Amino acid sequence: MRWGSRGRYDHLDEIRTLDPYDDADRDRIVTLTARHDFPWDFDQGTAIAFLRDYGVPSISRLLDRTRQFEEHGVKRYDDTLVFQEEAVAEGVDSARSHAAVARLNRIHGHYAIPNDEFQYVLATTIVGPVRWITRYGWRPLDPKELVAIARFTTRFGELMQITGLPQTYEGYERLLEDYERERFAPDPANTRVTEATIRIGRQTAPWYLKVGFRRVTIALMDEPLREALGMEDQPRWLVRAVDLGLRARARLLRFAPPRRAPRDRTHPTYPNGYRLSQIGPTKMLDELNKERDVA
Repeated sequence: MRWGSRGRYDHLDEIRTLDPYDDADRDRIVTLTARHDFPWDFDQGTAIAFLRDYGVPSISRLLDRTRQFEEHGVKRYDDTLVFQEEAVAEGVDSARSHAAVARLNRIHGHYAIPNDEFQYVLATTIVGPVRWITRYGWRPLDPKELVAIARFTTRFGELMQITGLPQTYEGYERLLEDYERERFAPDPANTRVTEATIRIGRQTAPWYLKVGFRRVTIALMDEPLREALGMEDQPRWLVRAVDLGLRARARLLRFAPPRRAPRDRTHPTYPNGYRLSQIGPTKMLDELNKERDVA
């Protein structure tokens, strides 16, 4: 017998009728999981994914050099979430998603980023949310959800022209673990970009989460990540309290009504909505505007 609000498991019941190997069903499963049942959890897992990227010095040095987080941090975070939304909104192979990926590829084309770094960053975007939901979600993920999320991620990566991607969630987790074992290392750039990102998070967090935001963020890091980022250890009581608080939230959510419409994110950078032409590093947008003026 299921305990909780009536209808709380309606989306899961629908997911279990779908075929994650069918492209349309795959996209529907991802929508139900990411935008209905676990929207907040996906955002938190994505935030952790951001931080994992910074444990690799070659990635953090590029981000540090561009100063996008120091000077335009909130925009950089908003833009990342926008790309996710555009891919999920109408399906990863929709015209809307393809336009967003083309924009993303143009942005990345300004930098010499090797394929293995693209593979790793993509892996963090799936492993981060799944691990978060596994620990703090109000229900476990169904195997069909893992298949759909992995297939969606791989298709998105293919559109980004990333090669050699895994086909399963387990493959992405192995890729991430192997890469971190080989590449995680402390570096001053790791710490600078991490501190800038934490400041962004505090800026965009609700007022009641701003107090102690930095310490709570560090408390959520596993030890290899914390050490690679150069963050100080937090008291055991705080780590335990954060963990217990999030688990309590999960138990309470079992009694909440199901979300009938996709959750709409708010973007501080774009309070009145956004156009795809606005997405990207400020310097690149200035260059594109100049090209348009000359033309």
